[in-house]
Amino acid sequence: MGSMHSESTRDVTIINVDGRTACEKRDAIGVEEPLAIQIGFGPIGARRRVTVSVTMRTPGDDAELAVGLLVAEGIVTERGHILSLAAAVSGNAVRVEIHPTVSVDFARLERHGFTSSSCGICGKTSIEAVEAACESAFTGVPRIAVDVIHTLPRKLREAQPGFTRTGALHAAALFDRMGMLQAVREDVGRHNAVDKLIGAEFLAKRLPLSEHILFVSGRAGFELVQKAAVAGIAIFAAVGAPTSLAIDLAERLNLTLLGFVREGRFNIYSGAERVAI
Repeated sequence: MGSMHSESTRDVTIINVDGRTACEKRDAIGVEEPLAIQIGFGPIGARRRVTVSVTMRTPGDDAELAVGLLVAEGIVTERGHILSLAAAVSGNAVRVEIHPTVSVDFARLERHGFTSSSCGICGKTSIEAVEAACESAFTGVPRIAVDVIHTLPRKLREAQPGFTRTGALHAAALFDRMGMLQAVREDVGRHNAVDKLIGAEFLAKRLPLSEHILFVSGRAGFELVQKAAVAGIAIFAAVGAPTSLAIDLAERLNLTLLGFVREGRFNIYSGAERVAI
């Protein structure tokens, strides 16, 4: 069957069956391709260049994805830590050159390497390791009105062109506390969408994002809460359910965690004091 490429979606010919009637039609699907994330680090003249991750993702915003991943892992903490970003000719690799003064624990990268779009921080089961990457528990973050929270699902849905075409892409969106959409990224993997979003904000020198809300499609896993915390986001909301470890981490960091945010209702699992009901 033939196909046409756009960046994040592709049109294919399918056979649609409705009852006992079958007909051929065109349909849009979400594109998934591998991306190698490479870093160059060490002193000038003796730099090492290694691939720290091969992740499955939806093409687009690849540099932001790479940077977001490095931010979440604590490899870079300031915009000046990144000397340059370059995409490979193939389009399926990004190289990030790290400033020579930045110490990179390559052994740790090997122990806790990244793997796939649905994995996040595979191999990391220690909440203490995440706490170490965050400066402290969240305090003094402004409250958000319950009516604002109820508007988030509709606003996210309206800002998902890839999902509209395919029904297959996750999204991560950043809102201010008045519910105004600031940025959104889509990807076949929720972790990648969050990394792309945080990477973009990091490159724009807007971290920490303490005045913002992160809203994601799908469930709220430990890895996503970890990424939000490292970016300084104290209010995390999801369309789906949180996991037990996500709740534990949110409670430890005093992060507001909301789940099942849809159809005019939601659950508060941690940090209820930030929700004005």
